[in-house]
Amino acid sequence: MKKENLKNNHNCSSHFCSGLLMLLCTLLCLAFSGCGVMSGYSNKSLFPENVSSVYVEMFENQTFWRGVEYELTDALAKRIEAETPYKIISSRDRADTVISGQILSISQFVLSVERERGSALEKEVELRATVNWKNLKTGQLLIDSQLVSASASYSPLQEQGFKYASSLAANNLAQKIVESMEKKW
Repeated sequence: MKKENLKNNHNCSSHFCSGLLMLLCTLLCLAFSGCGVMSGYSNKSLFPENVSSVYVEMFENQTFWRGVEYELTDALAKRIEAETPYKIISSRDRADTVISGQILSISQFVLSVERERGSALEKEVELRATVNWKNLKTGQLLIDSQLVSASASYSPLQEQGFKYASSLAANNLAQKIVESMEKKW
């Protein structure tokens, strides 16, 4: 009887050891199999590295609302300078690239209404634009007529108006344009 128990214990421990060895091998294979192709985290820049400077053209305004093109162009230049490795250049002739675009529409929507009087409690302004980014050295379009939109809300009850919201929307649109300047994954 003791020999049988001893034999069963030996079989159990050998099955346990072989199972443990198989599990260990599987884990090691999984750990090392994807290292060569895994993209994961990187210290590399998200922006194209063959560019060092950008000239920002004044955006064209296709709408009846005036002044938003100045706010968008100014916000875009400031965001490029602050959030990218690129330098803003004031002369197109000295820049590596040029970014330009058109404001296609500026819309205003009512988000919420007061029940008793029916007046708007909160409104939203949406800006839509197309953006182009061209490498002046190679002629390559880095961004080709990409449609970008952004919005911002405001409340007349808080003494905020269209001008306030359109300025916020222009800044949000500039943020989205800078995000579109990043390399595609």
